[in-house]
Amino acid sequence: MDDDDDDVPQLSSHALAALQEFYLEQQQREGMKTSQGFNQYSVGSIEEDWLSQFWYSDETASRLANEAVVAAGKGGSYCLFFRIACVSAPSVYQKLKEQDGEDFSVCILEYDRRFSVYGEEFICYDYNQPLNLPENLLPHSFDIVIADPPYLSEECLQKTAETIKYLTKGKILLCTGAIMEEQAAKHLGVKICKFIPKHSRNLANEFRCYVNYASGLD
Repeated sequence: MDDDDDDVPQLSSHALAALQEFYLEQQQREGMKTSQGFNQYSVGSIEEDWLSQFWYSDETASRLANEAVVAAGKGGSYCLFFRIACVSAPSVYQKLKEQDGEDFSVCILEYDRRFSVYGEEFICYDYNQPLNLPENLLPHSFDIVIADPPYLSEECLQKTAETIKYLTKGKILLCTGAIMEEQAAKHLGVKICKFIPKHSRNLANEFRCYVNYASGLD
């Protein structure tokens, strides 16, 4: 074996098996899209980046979407139309679009430009520039903001919190790691819920939901 070969990174057997499983599932999903038709709003219609993106399970995405609709005021308010913003939470956005609600609108703020397939509802978003937003996104114009900051760090949460507080009329639904509980309370005034969100793949870090209103997640 050449000396150069010693410098080539090698995956562990566990990591290699996980990667092979991912590619097999990807092939199966692509086959299902071809044979059964394609819904651009279904969770998984845009593949997660195996190294940096983790979509919610179908059940969790549905639960959070339903919570957002109820929290925004559906069925219990004199307002006839509601606005929901999803910040780095594409799975919830997709579930909201599946509902095809006539009494609410939804937009997605996301760094991944693949979501531009959703047209005018897509807003390219970088948490490092939390207030670099289109002029038509007026302050305090959304009945609820659902956010899932991409990294478990106080810096990321603090910057994402600037975006959330700019957009929301008041209600916040945050999904992030359990280890961020203290920082979530500090930057957004939210409290942890009993409901535990699940992802389509098992993650090393425990995730939780946080809200600043009386929710159906307890």
